[in-house]
Amino acid sequence: MILVGNAVLSDDIKENFFVCDLEACKGACCVEGDAGAPLEDEETAILEKIYPQVKDYLTDEGRRVIEEQGTWVIDKDGDKGTPTIGDNRECAYAIYDERGVLKCGIEQAYLDGKTDFKKPISCHLYPIRVTKYDQFDALNYDRWHICDPACTLGQSLKVPLYRFLKDALVRKYGEFWYEELIKEIEGEGNNQPADS
Repeated sequence: MILVGNAVLSDDIKENFFVCDLEACKGACCVEGDAGAPLEDEETAILEKIYPQVKDYLTDEGRRVIEEQGTWVIDKDGDKGTPTIGDNRECAYAIYDERGVLKCGIEQAYLDGKTDFKKPISCHLYPIRVTKYDQFDALNYDRWHICDPACTLGQSLKVPLYRFLKDALVRKYGEFWYEELIKEIEGEGNNQPADS
């Protein structure tokens, strides 16, 4: 276990290599599973606010589902999440690119400068999942067969999971927290800069 600030990270996060390989997985994390993307409380209000800027990026079916169910839903476990198309298929915010790869319509709107919200933090952090407790957050590596290509690519490139997810971890916990994580994992005298 690694303790940094109010977060406890499983050793898997430092011991495993990972780099998303969208050509291989086709964005399977946007469609597989038994619910939409988990949302933090403040993200539900953000989705309601930015929907007018995002909706033109979405599929007709995605817009229909959101207009029927809302920009977010309560899932079967009582948690807040994004709505899904059909019987828990792809996220209503997912879009297909010209190669058939699922991507995020919210992120595409962000990249085009239509919104300053990139995407739900749970998506940005994936395959790390955060469980909130009263006194701390528990960060665990959600190992799943759909990410096997990412593990293979990460291993070949020698990119640890915590380095691959630097931007997402900084977004969630801040730059200072991330620097402390690097010190905790790699030691004070590491030769690798934190922004690599």
